Amino acid sequence: MPKYVYTGKTLGGQVAKGEIEAASLAQANAMLRRQQIVPSSLTVKKGGLAALNEIKIPGLGQRIKTKDIVVFTRQFATMIDAGLPLVQCLDILAGQQENKEFKKVLLDVKSSVEEGSTFADALKKHPKVFDDLFVNLVAAGEVGGILDTILNRLSIFLEKSEKLKGKIKSALTYPVVVIIIAVLVVTGLLLWVVPIFEDMFAGFGKALPLPTQIVVSMSKFLQHWWFIIIGVLGGVGIGLLQFYKTSRGRKVLDNLFLKIPVFGDLLRKTAVARFTRTLGTMLSSGVPILEALEIVAKTAGNVIVEDAVMQARSSLSEGKTLAEPLAKTKVFPGMVTQMITVGESTGAMDAMLGKIADFYEDEVDAAVEALTSLIEPLLMAFLGVVVGGLVIALYLPIFQLAGAISG
Repeated sequence: MPKYVYTGKTLGGQVAKGEIEAASLAQANAMLRRQQIVPSSLTVKKGGLAALNEIKIPGLGQRIKTKDIVVFTRQFATMIDAGLPLVQCLDILAGQQENKEFKKVLLDVKSSVEEGSTFADALKKHPKVFDDLFVNLVAAGEVGGILDTILNRLSIFLEKSEKLKGKIKSALTYPVVVIIIAVLVVTGLLLWVVPIFEDMFAGFGKALPLPTQIVVSMSKFLQHWWFIIIGVLGGVGIGLLQFYKTSRGRKVLDNLFLKIPVFGDLLRKTAVARFTRTLGTMLSSGVPILEALEIVAKTAGNVIVEDAVMQARSSLSEGKTLAEPLAKTKVFPGMVTQMITVGESTGAMDAMLGKIADFYEDEVDAAVEALTSLIEPLLMAFLGVVVGGLVIALYLPIFQLAGAISG
């Protein structure tokens, strides 16, 4: 932990100077006040091993994963439900935390609470760890006196969200890995195997078949101009990333993603499941619907869905229903908007949204299985055509030579 150099006065008016070790500036300040020292200056000590510990090399620090937050939320809910004080819960959980970065965050949250901040306000200081959804649900739990219930709902919500992300990743990882391996194999053949065959073909004294000529030309181009290929691919990749960072680029590409056959349907179902699960969790926790819709829009993950939700929010603020504007956007299926209409009319919106989320999470499961069963034969056919075609093209001159000798 870093060391802090302080200057201040005791309650008796005496000057106090020294060093103190703490996880954060806020914690150091709280520790001094507990010692009845009012600091006038409090800064990080420069130099030495402490300073070296503060150096962060990008990519080498521990990343705070969603799993860490899920486990923390579940344990925190159990401890609050058992009647332990908030600060004591944070102290215990920070002490047993193996992730050093997350431990620092929890200690800072604890210090903020000790200084008089609400738990939600303390969490809000770390937006990269605790998003708006988490903070607003905790705030609703604090106001309503049901923090343990809210934390339990949060942990269930986070677990289901992580499970949904895992399904999408598993559906996309397999084809990406196979395509990368195929590209590496073909590149290896063109760079090292084809030149050997080319030297052998030079002694035949006959014109090569067209497929073989094409493969040999590809090999020569790759050998001499590989840096151009890498540059073009890198430029296209960077260009697409920069384009996606613009508002117009996000709309164009996110709209395209939703229209891709098979994948688009999977993304749409995932977006519906995430929207209904998030909104249902927030409404059941007492978050006002307009505030909930704004947060849900930010966590949509697709700007087309985000725009649709914000249009619905704008319409709702004008006194209209939620289902009507959602239906007009054509992003959400008719069944979803009809069930939301029923939820609005019966006053059981949160329960209805939960049922929709359950249904569409099952639909995502089925879509992932269908996608996997469809992708496997397509990938096998792709590998067969590319690699098999390459090998056949290399052996065609040998077959021709053998036919000429036997003839």
